[in-house]
Amino acid sequence: MSIAASDAVSLGFPFATREGSAGIDRGERRLRAKILQVLFTVPGERVNQPDFGCGLLDLVFEANDPILAASVEFSVGQALMRWLGDEIVVDRVEVEAQQDALSVDGVWGSRAERTRHAVRARFR
Repeated sequence: MSIAASDAVSLGFPFATREGSAGIDRGERRLRAKILQVLFTVPGERVNQPDFGCGLLDLVFEANDPILAASVEFSVGQALMRWLGDEIVVDRVEVEAQQDALSVDGVWGSRAERTRHAVRARFR
């Protein structure tokens, strides 16, 4: 018996206990948590999946310019498709380099629910 993707559950992210037990996420919240895990995991951080992640946190000391924005846009899109391509469809990834911050905006759709959602990550 298989579980439909819309019925799937996973441990809550970030991990927390809720009402005396481990928190769980479902649906859009579960997929949003997975996207954040891909964005904020540095490749090499996970022992059993050393390639997992996209390395955004490695860019903290890089020059904040349009070249960095284009590089981040490409690497984020590729990482999301590689690690979550069976669960989501990435509609677009837009990166904006501002004076002291880098904003990453992604629009994605759930393959199971046929819905569209957005996520934003901002780095200073």
